[in-house]
Amino acid sequence: MVRKPNYRFERFEREKSKAAKKAARLEAKREKAAEKKAALGETDTDVTKDDAPPVD
Repeated sequence: MVRKPNYRFERFEREKSKAAKKAARLEAKREKAAEKKAALGETDTDVTKDDAPPVD
């Protein structure tokens, strides 16, 4: 006997797997950027704070 298709569930599963894959790619991209930044010897400082004029 052939099963009845459950399109909503199948679509949800596809979207969930796409979201997980996208999150994994984003995390890998962030890790790679952090490694590159560490290799260059940079730190997490905001450049705009250094460029701001002193407040009296």
